[in-house]
Amino acid sequence: MNSSASTTKAFIDPVCGMAVDPGKAAGVATIQGETYYFCAEACRKSFENDPQKYLEPQPARRKSLWCRYMERLQKATGGKPMKCH
Repeated sequence: MNSSASTTKAFIDPVCGMAVDPGKAAGVATIQGETYYFCAEACRKSFENDPQKYLEPQPARRKSLWCRYMERLQKATGGKPMKCH
């Protein structure tokens, strides 16, 4: 078994969130001393045009009414499936 293949670290493309193998990356950019790997050249270009857009943490999105309802239902039933009869 090849030990180097099992220890290869995958990086996350900061634009689209895909896992990228550094050896097979379509693009590479270095911003402020940090190296970023990209799945496609278009992702690299978008990142280089506005890196702060992808590096700043995004505010948490509010969950939809349906998601909040389902969470409350899960909590109320203890995760047990509902029965029709």
